[in-house]
Amino acid sequence: MAKSLRSKWKRKMRAEKRKKNAPKELARLQRILKSNTDVIMDEIKEIATVVPAEKVTEKKDPNDETKMDMDTKRNQKSLLDEHGQYPIWMNPRQRKKLKAKRGKGKNKPKVLKGLAW
Repeated sequence: MAKSLRSKWKRKMRAEKRKKNAPKELARLQRILKSNTDVIMDEIKEIATVVPAEKVTEKKDPNDETKMDMDTKRNQKSLLDEHGQYPIWMNPRQRKKLKAKRGKGKNKPKVLKGLAW
């Protein structure tokens, strides 16, 4: 279900909001836990850690990079994979258009043999 543009946008914005508010939430959690002396902070540090976005997005050693080979066997012109399937994101109108373009030159009129009136 939830594949509309609106829901995708809302999901994206919620993720950005979580990233933005994560340091504030961690500070609030630590402040609350400091007032409560029953909890050991070492356990909380293991659970809630905030890593800066720059550290996460920086590239590691290029030799360690593994490439996913999901769409490597897809024809770039027709967008068909090795099983003759279109990508899941393509709507039926686009599929119909590409199918018509693919079969355009194949339909030639047949000449009947033996009957020449």
